[in-house]
Amino acid sequence: MTLPKAFVWRRLHSLTGIWLVLFLIIHLVANSQAALFFGEDGQGFIKAANDIRNLPYLLAIEVGLLAIPFIIHIVWGIQYLMTSESNSISSDGSKPALPEYPRNQAYTWQRITSWILLVLITLHVVQMRFMEAPVSTQVGAQKYFVIRVHEDAGLFPLAERLDVKLLNHRQAQQEIENNASKELPEGNSAEALVEKQRISQEQNWKDAISSLPLNDEQLLVIAKNFGTAELLMVRETFKMPLMLVLYTVLVLSACFHAFNGLWTFCITWGITQSPDSQNKMRSFSTFLMCVIAFIGLAAIWGSYWINLKQ
Repeated sequence: MTLPKAFVWRRLHSLTGIWLVLFLIIHLVANSQAALFFGEDGQGFIKAANDIRNLPYLLAIEVGLLAIPFIIHIVWGIQYLMTSESNSISSDGSKPALPEYPRNQAYTWQRITSWILLVLITLHVVQMRFMEAPVSTQVGAQKYFVIRVHEDAGLFPLAERLDVKLLNHRQAQQEIENNASKELPEGNSAEALVEKQRISQEQNWKDAISSLPLNDEQLLVIAKNFGTAELLMVRETFKMPLMLVLYTVLVLSACFHAFNGLWTFCITWGITQSPDSQNKMRSFSTFLMCVIAFIGLAAIWGSYWINLKQ
């Protein structure tokens, strides 16, 4: 007997959802290390970011284990959104309205948070992976990661502790001028090849600096590893009140959506069949939701304002 396609896709939607719950937990726990371990200057976050960056076949992992599950969950989820109707909102009698039942409210909020997450996760990926991602370049054997931040008093002592270099507008312009384009030597002798490599690296360094133009209130941060640059990018993001609000909405929506989904996953797959087991799972899911939401909010509100302000 062939299973209906709708049944298969619904089960696949459910499985990708539980996988994304696990990713959410790992992601927020890793990010919380920028805030919760006071006095360590985010060293746990730096290590986690560097470890992930250095994974073999990272692009394949990101596509196969994150992008594809996200796309499947989103595409089938949008179909749910377009065909489902809420029954927890008062109506004129033409539609069912049973707002007094908590599970009806949860059903409605699962759909509302879906739309919120669709928008905010897209913005999050665009910001962190494209707009604000560290620019990498190499000089000799040392790789560098460059980001742009707004100057604040606490940045200078933190930069010293993290062993990063800060360049203001004038210093960045001087670096560009010092590494102006040079003529490549002719020939393929050992000396010529070494000189070509040196000039090429100088050009790459100049391009990296030039790609992040500064105003008088901004600085370039030059870090020796990806994790440190990423930490300071997170710090920069959470200095801004608008970002604090948007990421708070994102984390709360993600946690509700994930752990309400965990509860329905257990029913869908027959793990919790009796009313008693479903009630216990609901309590456990709510507990997990509160814990992970706290961890996520700690990363947002504590990274700059508590742990890394100075």
